[in-house]
Amino acid sequence: MVRALLRHLVDGPLAVRLRRFVTVGTVAAGVQMILLWAFVEQAGMNYLVGATVAIELTIIFQYVLNNTWTFRAARNTGRSAFLWGLVKTNIVRGSAIPIQLGVLYGLVSWRGVPYLLANAVAIVVSGLYRYVLDARWTWG
Repeated sequence: MVRALLRHLVDGPLAVRLRRFVTVGTVAAGVQMILLWAFVEQAGMNYLVGATVAIELTIIFQYVLNNTWTFRAARNTGRSAFLWGLVKTNIVRGSAIPIQLGVLYGLVSWRGVPYLLANAVAIVVSGLYRYVLDARWTWG
């Protein structure tokens, strides 16, 4: 059973979508890290405020890429469907913001991890949660 599940994750139809989701997420994580660095180091924002703004901007960025490429077969087309999908992904990803900010805060405050490294860990921790909810609800 485990072997079949792993094979399905590597070779099945879900594998292509999961790889695309990870690719989009990786690109968006890079964008989010650059934005976070700019907000903190260049604009002087608190790292948690900067992270919140960077997260929201990348939510929109990821939605457009995922809607166009990752979930192409189930894409939200037309103005109403596209906007409703954007609202849904904001609800999904917005619900992940406390997870990401909590991990970020905990690693920085309690472990002394540099904020950019802590943010990278927080992105990964909240990533599976976001994928499952987006795949089932936003494009389900």
